[in-house]
Amino acid sequence: MPKVPVYNMQGSQVDEIELKDEVFGVEFNEAAVHNAVVMQLASQRRGTHSVKTRAEVSGGGRKPWRQKGTGRARVGSTRNPIWRGGGIVFGPTPRSYKYNLPKKARRVALKSALSLKVAEGNFIVVDNLSFAEPKTKEMVKVLKALNADSKALVVTAEKDANVERSARNIKGVVPVEASGINVYDLMKHDKLVITKDAVAKVEEVLA
Repeated sequence: MPKVPVYNMQGSQVDEIELKDEVFGVEFNEAAVHNAVVMQLASQRRGTHSVKTRAEVSGGGRKPWRQKGTGRARVGSTRNPIWRGGGIVFGPTPRSYKYNLPKKARRVALKSALSLKVAEGNFIVVDNLSFAEPKTKEMVKVLKALNADSKALVVTAEKDANVERSARNIKGVVPVEASGINVYDLMKHDKLVITKDAVAKVEEVLA
């Protein structure tokens, strides 16, 4: 079982914790992680792009000239796609890009991303993370003490309004509760700062 130190909010080591191999010690599966990230990004696409076909553009009700005898090509409408101002052929229409991976594949991807953070030494466990009131300055001090003041994902066991408000104005820092942890955020951020309670919660779900 991999062991990682546990720090307090001042950055001092106060304990050590053993992580479960089946969650934090799995082999990195690049394909699974890639699929999970693509799935999540696809789900964020709005899909509201739209163009008008020849049936939807205005005008073109009258035949421009008679069928025969003019020497010109026959044409039925000025809204023909080959005409300027005509409709668009096979253009984008509103659609959903969302799709789902099998549950097992999503779990493999999440375990891979967590294990990678542990292997790289970017998995920082805090014994407790709480503030009496929202203070961005205090969160900056905590992250600096933990050497995680660049791009950091801050994970708490439950939703904590004070932690969330303290972190959300810091560039590159994203607060999230344990149940909302995902592969895209893990891969996007350099450091993972997670509370001891949140580790137990993640292990309970994924083990």
